Amino acid sequence: MDKYSMNFGKKERVLNYACQTYQLSRPNKVGAVMALIRECQPNSFEEWEQWYFLNAHTSGKKPTKITNESLRELGERLYAKITEIVIPEWESAFRELTEQDCIDYIYNLTINRTYDGYLREKSVINDGLAKLFPYIKFEESDPELDHAGDIDYVAKVGNASIGIQIKPITASANFGSYSLTERMKASFESFKEQYSGNVFVVFSLDGEIANKEVIEQINNEIKRLLELY
Repeated sequence: MDKYSMNFGKKERVLNYACQTYQLSRPNKVGAVMALIRECQPNSFEEWEQWYFLNAHTSGKKPTKITNESLRELGERLYAKITEIVIPEWESAFRELTEQDCIDYIYNLTINRTYDGYLREKSVINDGLAKLFPYIKFEESDPELDHAGDIDYVAKVGNASIGIQIKPITASANFGSYSLTERMKASFESFKEQYSGNVFVVFSLDGEIANKEVIEQINNEIKRLLELY
């Protein structure tokens, strides 16, 4: 299969880090690209490229048309973020980094954070969703399934299922700006095709459900699936 992606070599990591950190490839900047290309169903790269610039708009309350110039502006912003913020921060981190930091980090990542995540998930499910929807059984996602990396729990609703992804959030974070990656969107769509139900992202703040509106969304989806089956 031919590949059209450019190879940035060692630069790829810093470009990807900065792009994700400053949300420069989100749908509100470049449009919902996977949805767009599926709508286009192109037979060639040139067809997709032309169709994108004719039809792509940013998502949000005031969508704007995406152009070559707007993509260039995003690239310029990316360069500014890397040179003015990322590189100085990384240089400082490199100077201060110790071997003990690395030892502590691996241990903390493996043991401490895993346990924190386990407690967080249990609290959101057992003390939250399971009590709100006592007639629905929530089960941990099978690690062997393709979607397991993006879906933490599966709730059976009749002959269908809904998916739950639990994301940690701090008190100062803004989960309103959170948007799914294209890979996650594809994973969620694949889940829905297989199990009929949608996947919901639940934000956890100290084990509590932070985005309360998701409760009503889950309730409506349960009703829909019960009527469907």
